[in-house]
Amino acid sequence: MPRIQPDQPKASLQDRQMSEAMRLRDEANKLPPGPLRDARIRKARQAVTASRVYEWLSSPCLQAPL
Repeated sequence: MPRIQPDQPKASLQDRQMSEAMRLRDEANKLPPGPLRDARIRKARQAVTASRVYEWLSSPCLQAPL
């Protein structure tokens, strides 16, 4: 696994979740139909959902009043 250099900014959680979802979908498309493919698709959906929940929770509408 490549190491992140200290001067490189980390990708946001949302970006990492979406990247993981795309990677899992690509893997699933290369597999024949079956439980392994279904598991990859399920994990990809979970990653997309997590990204959307993070976006929703960080929206300005949900910020506590000052």
